[in-house]
Amino acid sequence: MQTIKFKAKDTVQKEFAKELSKRVRKYFKEHKISTYGGSTILIKAIVMLALYLAPIVVIFTVSMPAWSVILLLVLMGIGKAGVGMGVMHDAAHGSFSKHEWLNNLMANSMMLFGSNVLNWKIQHNLLHHTYPNVYEWDSDVDTKGLIRLSKNSDYKKKFRYQHVFGPFLYSFMTLSRFSLEFKWLKAYNKLGALKVYNAKYSSALWKLILIKVVYLFVMLVLPVLLTDFTWWQVLIGFMIINVVSSIIMGTVFQMAHVVEDMNEPMPDENFEINDDFYVHQLKTTSDFGIKKTFLSAYIGGLDFQVEHHLFPHISHIHYPKLSHIVQETAKEYGQPYHSQKSFYAAFKSHIRTLKRLGQD
Repeated sequence: MQTIKFKAKDTVQKEFAKELSKRVRKYFKEHKISTYGGSTILIKAIVMLALYLAPIVVIFTVSMPAWSVILLLVLMGIGKAGVGMGVMHDAAHGSFSKHEWLNNLMANSMMLFGSNVLNWKIQHNLLHHTYPNVYEWDSDVDTKGLIRLSKNSDYKKKFRYQHVFGPFLYSFMTLSRFSLEFKWLKAYNKLGALKVYNAKYSSALWKLILIKVVYLFVMLVLPVLLTDFTWWQVLIGFMIINVVSSIIMGTVFQMAHVVEDMNEPMPDENFEINDDFYVHQLKTTSDFGIKKTFLSAYIGGLDFQVEHHLFPHISHIHYPKLSHIVQETAKEYGQPYHSQKSFYAAFKSHIRTLKRLGQD
């Protein structure tokens, strides 16, 4: 598998990376705490899984008016996004628990969405985290239909008003992922990425097929068999769940990298980027909010995206504390630290960036 090498442009970058790692290790050692999520993230996992799974049990077993069903479907969408961002995400990085079996169990909660965690680990852990904002290496900034997310991609007139309609298209994120996973798995196999996780294409393909068949049976066939809802009503309900979860996750994911002042480097002919790996993360990633709030807890600390990219092996429950260490060290060594004041400020910055990328 071809890789990009990061080379520090000066000794300051090397010293910064070394000192930052040292200070973070010192923080956990002095406070005698684990880098994992502990009981806090376990409780969150139970709550989010219940929020996603309990409503469908109620819908199957209790007769209720349409407005109540819609409310439960919206809750399922909120729970689905919560499981994805606050449970599965940490577990796939191995930071949910010190027990590998529990990390694997919670990472595979992605099967509840009809997806295979192998695809996620390659796309997110292996490619996105290693090469954030590097076009054609980080699929998160690939052009997505009518939306252009990188200045290094080809321009077309259809992108001109993407800042107007773009955010609305995020509502199809989960359905788009569901349908494209076979294509991605084939591409990852050709890339040689499956070998990184000791996976075979044939077994991964059959597992993905099985997961999707079971998921569609539970979400679309069982409701028709066990309730009085017609097939089209069930289909509308299925869309409500996915639209709600997609809007939440799609918006949050974009506000960390597709905002103003983000670097969009391209490797040279030797597949090298002239920055230290840690500095590359700082230049291509932005925090938003940077306060320990309910929203931060719900979205799995993804508002502390800088800290997550620097230390993905550390659970998100520690990011508010680590952000102070990162900011102080970056300032001391003259390295960038991007942060938006609030969720709303980050969203406005994202819209302005979409508008800029929509211009020729």
